Amino acid sequence: MTAGIREASADIEALGELASAALTYDAAEAPLLVARLATPPADRRWTALATAGLDGVVLASVSTRDPSSGHVDLLAVHPDARGEGRGRALVAAAEEWLRAEGVTTVRFAGNPPSYAWPGIDVRYTAAACLAESLGYQRESVAWNMTADLSGGHPTADDVERLAGKGVAVHAAEPGERAAVAAFIREHWNENWAWEAEQATGCHYASRDGEIIAFAAWGARPAWFGPMGTAPAARGLGVGGVLLRRCLAEMRAAGLTNAQISWVGPLRFYSGAVGARAERVFWLYRRDLR
Repeated sequence: MTAGIREASADIEALGELASAALTYDAAEAPLLVARLATPPADRRWTALATAGLDGVVLASVSTRDPSSGHVDLLAVHPDARGEGRGRALVAAAEEWLRAEGVTTVRFAGNPPSYAWPGIDVRYTAAACLAESLGYQRESVAWNMTADLSGGHPTADDVERLAGKGVAVHAAEPGERAAVAAFIREHWNENWAWEAEQATGCHYASRDGEIIAFAAWGARPAWFGPMGTAPAARGLGVGGVLLRRCLAEMRAAGLTNAQISWVGPLRFYSGAVGARAERVFWLYRRDLR
């Protein structure tokens, strides 16, 4: 283990407080992010490493889909402890741990389905500079969209319109999550299925007794996603209705805006709820030698 760094997976509460102090743009939800990273799917290999004084932390994990790929999931150094090489030492410790796990490529990028961000938020300039100084190469860009929740997103008319087409819309109760997850596995992947099962809120649409679409929020704390509509049901407008139902639920939970994570279809979210592209993330990688 890198000198001055220790394993700290038993100190999650303290690490959450540290992250809250360090992560300026995510202070309020930082403890929840640390807690989420510390409770990933059962088959994930992960670690939390911290400085002796708990003024710096790095969480790292191995990709389940590709065991040769590792991730730096979260890096935080207390503002009072910066400028003394702690971030560099923590990344070195994470790389050492990942190398011992058989990893040959490391990414500063989210490791779905349990992740904090898609990559390094460009506003955390010091983190991007650190990654580049350590030889990490920027390989792609991701972005979030933000939906304003202040005006509400009524869906009553939309639900009535869908009912006329034989489509019913439901909030997924705990006993229904497994069926929704099975639908997601059939049409998409295990990562989305896990997120839907873990999500704070989940809604789905059905036709003739079969699930045809879903949307979820809160799998990654306070963010919207994932969502999807089966190919045979696209064009009915189901996705927009499920999106708006989730956003209404997020507003009722006290949120003032919704982050729509790792967005692909910009026009869909812009047209459906007036969302705007806002947070930008750089994804980095480095091959270990």
